[in-house]
Amino acid sequence: MPKILIVDDDPDIVDAGRLVLEREGYEVVGAPNRADGMKKLEEIKPDLLILDVMMEEPDDGLRMAREIRKNGNQVPIIMLTSVNAAMGLNIDKDGEIVPVDEFQPKPVEPQTLVAKVKKLLEQ
Repeated sequence: MPKILIVDDDPDIVDAGRLVLEREGYEVVGAPNRADGMKKLEEIKPDLLILDVMMEEPDDGLRMAREIRKNGNQVPIIMLTSVNAAMGLNIDKDGEIVPVDEFQPKPVEPQTLVAKVKKLLEQ
């Protein structure tokens, strides 16, 4: 059973993601912040990471993704965020600043999330 780690400071997002993804047969673990997320990443070695941008700091998710890649970990990362809509920005994935596999605005439809997860885990 593939393991997915969701790192988001909004417990409702973690719970909703868990509900949707467990129904599809995935094991889901949540973490409320970057520090706990990094610990869980090492402990459970997830097959995929779902990451929020803004947590305790406005760029925690971006910093976490960069740290993960800098350490050589190539776990697929889906970045969920409302930062583009909330701040009028147009942040998207790239190799250095946002080193993620998918960038998905919040709110995300359950079927969209499941499709992205399946796509990344099949690669």
